[in-house]
Amino acid sequence: MIIGRRKLIAGLGAGIALGGCQKILETEPADRLASSLDLFTRDAQRLVTDRNALAREYAPEERSPEFRANGSRTVDTPEYRRHLANGFADWRLSVGGMVARPLSLSIADLQQMPARTQITRHDCVEGWSAIGQWTGTPLSHLLQLARINGRARYVLFRCADSFGDTPYYESIDMIEAMHPQTIMAWRMNGQPLPERHGAPLRLRVERQLGYKHAKYVTGIEVIEDFRSIAGGKGGFWEDRAGYQWWAGI
Repeated sequence: MIIGRRKLIAGLGAGIALGGCQKILETEPADRLASSLDLFTRDAQRLVTDRNALAREYAPEERSPEFRANGSRTVDTPEYRRHLANGFADWRLSVGGMVARPLSLSIADLQQMPARTQITRHDCVEGWSAIGQWTGTPLSHLLQLARINGRARYVLFRCADSFGDTPYYESIDMIEAMHPQTIMAWRMNGQPLPERHGAPLRLRVERQLGYKHAKYVTGIEVIEDFRSIAGGKGGFWEDRAGYQWWAGI
């Protein structure tokens, strides 16, 4: 069933893409075409699979002996180094944007909320995979506490790490945000989230490729549109390298 679905989506997307050429790809209309194809892939995938379908979960003995870190391995700013040194005791997560009740939460606050533990496979766009155990606060719980506006369509994640002068950020839509396996993880394999994996808090959005799993998250922002943010494509690597905003697997 999974193979059939992926072949169908790939075939449909390729059929549209083959109508283009390099000249088109170098023009501004090409950005709109790429965006349309991206959303087409998302909609096609959701057409043939349940929106609430769960990513596969694994047994504890199936965890990878080594789990590579994707993206940044640390944050080299005085503020982050201070938080790391004091065990993130005074670190805070902000939840704002299109919400009726903005939140400011400590790690202790998050750990006192309902939690979910899941053992899932991380698929990196670089071609490697690893299985790990994650524990965290369901994103849906935070959004419900903040009372999101009915016009909100996306959730934006602002991060402490940067590449050069550009802060990392990512975004997902409300369907993925409210999915039960989408969590803000503060534990990995039963231990506090390690620095190289995004301490103290990272996104786990298990039906998406690894670059969507924002690390070192400091802010969650509920928005209606991401086109006016940074490069306008919804994420750091989407802006910089042309990665697809929709990274469903």
